[in-house]
Amino acid sequence: MNPIVSLLGSRYPILQGAMGVICNPEMVAAVSEAGGFGLLATAFASDPEYVRAQVRATRKLTDRPFGANLQMMNPLSPQFAEVLAEEGVRAVTASAGSPKALMPKLKELGMKVLAVVPTVDVARKAEDLGVDAVIAEGTESGGIQGFRGASTMVLVPAVVDAVKIPVIAAGGIGDARGYRAAFALGASGVQVGTRFIATKECIAHEKYKNILVETSETGTMVLNLGPFQARLLASTVDRSGSGEAAEGAPRFGGGVEAMEEAWVRGKVEGGALPAGEVCGLIRSVKSVREVIEEMVS
Repeated sequence: MNPIVSLLGSRYPILQGAMGVICNPEMVAAVSEAGGFGLLATAFASDPEYVRAQVRATRKLTDRPFGANLQMMNPLSPQFAEVLAEEGVRAVTASAGSPKALMPKLKELGMKVLAVVPTVDVARKAEDLGVDAVIAEGTESGGIQGFRGASTMVLVPAVVDAVKIPVIAAGGIGDARGYRAAFALGASGVQVGTRFIATKECIAHEKYKNILVETSETGTMVLNLGPFQARLLASTVDRSGSGEAAEGAPRFGGGVEAMEEAWVRGKVEGGALPAGEVCGLIRSVKSVREVIEEMVS
């Protein structure tokens, strides 16, 4: 059996990326129901009870396994981990920093931990910490990124050669071709983010989804946000070359309310909309099941 399928209890080795407030229970449940592994997001959460409510809302929609993402830069992640364990969630992805400080608690809670890594060096360190798998995320991916990394085509086989634990490929994967390519590179599974935004079950506003469909492969840009950077739709970024946010644009990561304004309520003008380069391959808004079944067919 595929090691990722065995580890997560899913039917297909497809993880849905955790994308902030647009990672709603309906979409997470739909991914798991279709045979993948849905992931709730906690990046912008500021209350452990909000996380508990999201888990319970998802549980009402599916009895299939699903997990959650914990961002290491959120100081509440240890509390979120406790809530997730109390609610029966048994697998998490760890991103936006090293999981070193949180690993003892996660293992004590009986969690399976999949760490997002941008380089071979970070992958080796994650393996040494005792993570169960790594997600090698190339620079094509949307949303938060570090300042050092490599493209998926180079990163994935390099990480596969460097570690003994399973490797999941992420970044630039949105259809059957990318799915098959990931396995050719040596990965045991894939994580898909941007493609799932443009699905019927995703809570993202129709304007956001339509922009993804209309955007070309060159329609994203990496924005320096100080402690980290993010790949966003270029129409939301000042393209003068300054690398700063467009005038009047809300600060990326400004809390749940700020994210909801642009991502969910449709105030996309000047908003910071995360997206990977794979948006250039998205031609229509489909159901989650259609995306997954076409990917594995």
